[in-house]
Amino acid sequence: MIMPARGGGEPAWRGLRQTGAGAGAASSAAWTQGPGPFTFHSFFHLHPVVLRMEEQNNSAGKELQHRTRAEVPGKKSWHSQAYTLGAISNFLSTFLTFPIYKVVFRQQIHAMAVSEAVRQLWHEGPQYFYRGIYPPLLSKTLQGTLLFGTYDSLLSFLSPVGPHSLGQRWTAGLMSGVVEAVALSPFERVQNVLQDARKQACFPSTFSILKEFNSYGLWGRLSLGYYRGFWPVLVRNSLGSALYFSFKDPIQDGLARQGLPHWVPALVSGSVNGTITCLVLYPLIVLVANMQSHIGWQRMPSLWASAQDVWDTRGRKILLIYRGGSLIILRSSVTWGLTTAIHDFLQRKAHTKKEMKD
Repeated sequence: MIMPARGGGEPAWRGLRQTGAGAGAASSAAWTQGPGPFTFHSFFHLHPVVLRMEEQNNSAGKELQHRTRAEVPGKKSWHSQAYTLGAISNFLSTFLTFPIYKVVFRQQIHAMAVSEAVRQLWHEGPQYFYRGIYPPLLSKTLQGTLLFGTYDSLLSFLSPVGPHSLGQRWTAGLMSGVVEAVALSPFERVQNVLQDARKQACFPSTFSILKEFNSYGLWGRLSLGYYRGFWPVLVRNSLGSALYFSFKDPIQDGLARQGLPHWVPALVSGSVNGTITCLVLYPLIVLVANMQSHIGWQRMPSLWASAQDVWDTRGRKILLIYRGGSLIILRSSVTWGLTTAIHDFLQRKAHTKKEMKD
């Protein structure tokens, strides 16, 4: 749903950038310009200075990206810094995209159209528009801290030297998602209750929800309270993190070879990964929202019974399960695009400061 340049292995073509990709791009651009026919050798002979300038411009951003991603392993300060950068990037992206998230949540709960969800929030008034923002703001900040920091640590443990294979990135992403699910499921539980319009009268604040959960027995606090709906959360987070980290760097590396501005590859990579991942796991997102929005049951239905109830209430139609899909694409694209771009920007700044000190 969620959401790093984190230790991906460096492809072999990196070392050949100026003599291969950069030269090829420059010569190709020159071939299509000018009043007369050119050959590669004549261009190379007539314009050596222009060619070198073109190579430097095309490769400058990629070289910085290369250095930030291929940091020498074993430097603890760099890995600890990943936790801080993940927290900041997730905090900012969550705050900026919360209105979109709340509209999507109303669609997941009530299976209503976008216009109807917006109208419902409008009638509730501005005092309720940002109701429920504190749990996701805190949880998403912790999510960034755990997700990006744990991924870097696990990847460095699996392959201290690199390069990192797809299997290693998948494993590190999967395990970081497990850690995230265990640590943050209670925050999502409280958030989903707060955002349900049906619970505003009985549970007007976070404190009232926590008081209700703490009134249960020890086991009830976990199963009926804070960790209700945990298993679909575990599957969703672990698979989502594995998909995101497996393909984020390859997409970003491919776009960086095109000579684009520094922020474009990270933004596009995060947007594409976030969109695809959330669409694949969207049924689990709906199931989690419905399971966690209920409160006060003496007996919690099984996972299968909850899934069957969601399927029945959606008229046994997959299109109704995916109601809100248009906004989920927008929210995922914006959230993960911003998160990845902000993280990449902060990482570049931190690495530049470190180089200046050294």
